[in-house]
Amino acid sequence: MLAAVCVLMSEMPTYLAVPLAALALIHAAHLSATQWKRPLRRLVVPHSAAPATIDGVDMDGLQVYWRGPLAVLVWRGPDGRRHRLHGWPDTLRRPVRRELRLALAARGPARVPRSVAP
Repeated sequence: MLAAVCVLMSEMPTYLAVPLAALALIHAAHLSATQWKRPLRRLVVPHSAAPATIDGVDMDGLQVYWRGPLAVLVWRGPDGRRHRLHGWPDTLRRPVRRELRLALAARGPARVPRSVAP
């Protein structure tokens, strides 16, 4: 919605700025409606060697990349396609992020000590 405000405050001629701002608001309403209708996903990462699942479907080769508070989950589905799921701070709260980190740390291999001093 800030796009509409930015367009109106720019030096664009009014006859172009008003329709463009209205179009930006319509697009924002459409995006929020489609995102609101998306179903919640259920992610299960067991501490054992059992595969992680999302909505009851196995996640082959699950990898998680952390970018500060953001979590990016990448895996292959049963059809072989690559899937991604982004966990933003507004969708993945701090206790859930911590739980995900701990569950993935328990599944990973033990750290190998360095062969030389740092």
